[in-house]
Amino acid sequence: MKGVETKKGLSPEQREELLKALKARFEKNMNRHKGLEWAKVKAKLEASAEKLWSLNEMERTGGEPDVVGHDKKTGEYIFFDCSAESPNGRRSVCYDREGQESRKEHKPENNAIDMAAAMGIELLTEEQYRELQKLGNFDTKTSSWVNAPADIRKLGGGLFGDRRFGRVFVYHNGAQSYYSARAFRGSLRV
Repeated sequence: MKGVETKKGLSPEQREELLKALKARFEKNMNRHKGLEWAKVKAKLEASAEKLWSLNEMERTGGEPDVVGHDKKTGEYIFFDCSAESPNGRRSVCYDREGQESRKEHKPENNAIDMAAAMGIELLTEEQYRELQKLGNFDTKTSSWVNAPADIRKLGGGLFGDRRFGRVFVYHNGAQSYYSARAFRGSLRV
């Protein structure tokens, strides 16, 4: 993308390019957001430079964010990473900093929790991951870290999901684990 990026802001060129990509994806995948109108989504996006920046980070790292819902109470639109496979620009990361630091050797450069926080997004919960999988077939060759409940994390574990054999699986791994085919999927409310 062209232009100079400022902290948590986009250049006019980046902003236009992102909105164009989001609109095209929105229109191509109406099954993900039946009954919602792009004009209303766009108005919300244009009112929040920081959320646009976060969506751009999702896009830049291969997440292909799209609207998957609308919270009628808050008026917020809910975006998930909808790339067919786990986002390529976020792979080979441990679950969190503690898991990353616990590795004696071959430490990855980053971890899912810190990356998501830096992008201004949150990891999908197990429930959100299962909701995403109802919208299509995701992670058929890859897997995605999902937000691990505190009791699992306290015991050293992390959770990931994938789709194999026509079913969605959520399973565990040590938080220090990382694989070239595992990244994370995020959510953002705008």
